[in-house]
This record gives sequence, C-alpha cells and structure tokens, in this order.
Amino acid sequence: MSTENEPRDGAAVRFPPPFVPLIALVLGGLFYGLVWPLSLPIEGPARLGLGGLLFAVGLGMMAAAFGLFRSTGQDPKPWESTPEILSTGIYRVTRNPMYVSMGLLQAGIGIALSNGWILLLVPAVWAVIYWIAIRHEEAYLERKFGSAYLGYKDSVRRWL
Repeated sequence: MSTENEPRDGAAVRFPPPFVPLIALVLGGLFYGLVWPLSLPIEGPARLGLGGLLFAVGLGMMAAAFGLFRSTGQDPKPWESTPEILSTGIYRVTRNPMYVSMGLLQAGIGIALSNGWILLLVPAVWAVIYWIAIRHEEAYLERKFGSAYLGYKDSVRRWL
C-alpha cells in the first residue's frame, strides 16, 4: 500500500463508471413518467428484438472483457494498478469494451422499453464516462507504458 508521499499506481478515477448508465436509466424513467413520455416509433416484436440484440451484444462484449481480465489476473477497476496492456480479443476492436457495452446495454433497455429518454442519454453517458474515467485511464496508461500504449492507441479506436 502506498503512503501519502508515494504516487498511486492506478488511474485517478474517483467515481465508479458503471453507476453512470444506472443513473441514466433512472433519469430516463423519471423523464418518461414525469416530463414527457418520449416513446420510440418501433412496435412489438421488432422493438423487443432490436432491444434484445443490443443488450445481448453489450452483455457479450462485457463478458469478453471480464474474461480477459480474469485470464490475465488483472482487476477491472480502473483505479487499480494495470500490470499490462490488454490488446487481444475484444481489445483489438475497442480500447474500452466495458464502456461501449454499458452504452449498448442501456440502448437495448431503452429500445425494449420504448423509452426514448434512456436511448437519448447514451451519448451523455459516454461523455460523462470519458470525463470521469477514460481521460484519467489514458493519461495513466501513457505515463506507465509510454510508447507501447501510444502505439496501441494509434492502432485501436477508443470506442468502435
């Protein structure tokens, strides 16, 4: 454990990113019920199918990312130390599969419930996650891994 004089080996993330889409789901429900019921123009099986598909893809991405963390013995919490850059599996497609998956899960729920507010809040969720987590994670990884991380950043997109 580090003392006050030693720098922490981890990104300066102070708020757990998974809470951001959860807050958006609550806000979307409140806006729908109290402000204006912003329904989507997709009905019945098509709505449920599209919502279910996005939810399933998001769940799959999250499972793939967690699986890589588990297989390499790393902790997925962004404020914990990162011993190595994950660049295989889903991390060849996106540098932030967990954050992308959170947006896909939220979008799937919004579509399945025909709640346009939940769907409209996805970009806001990603913006907040960028502000509270991704920018800190990227700065930490650049400091820790230097050119290796910069090369990874150049070859893999932040989102998709």
